Amino acid sequence: MEVKDILLELRKKNNLTQDELAEKAFVTRQAVSRWETGETTPNVDTLKLLSKLYGVSINTLLGAPRRLICQCCGMPLEDDTTSREPDGSFNEDYCKWCYTDGKFVYSDLGELVDFLVGHTANENWPAESAKKFYEEQLPKLNHWKK
Repeated sequence: MEVKDILLELRKKNNLTQDELAEKAFVTRQAVSRWETGETTPNVDTLKLLSKLYGVSINTLLGAPRRLICQCCGMPLEDDTTSREPDGSFNEDYCKWCYTDGKFVYSDLGELVDFLVGHTANENWPAESAKKFYEEQLPKLNHWKK
């Protein structure tokens, strides 16, 4: 889906007119119209404001051009699992379980590995295999790189 279509859909889903959105986004109605026709795209500051207003990530506003994963545990990120900063803005680097209220939950890689193994290992993926996988993959994520 294109950015223009996403912006139009979100505005309608939130029962806003172009005038009402313009007022909330501190722009003109014409600017909103240009976004929705694809003539222009909101600037970074406006995307941040729209992200907060609609409760979706900037990645979603831009049509999810990149697949995001938590840089702590490797979980794929969707809007409902992406962490937020204390001001309510999205932190598109971490899931809400690894980073919450502006703080990291896991400071020890071994603790996270043990948690993940305990929650993902099963008869098809034994604990030893899961542990080996996490111990190999997690250090590649930005949070754990030294």
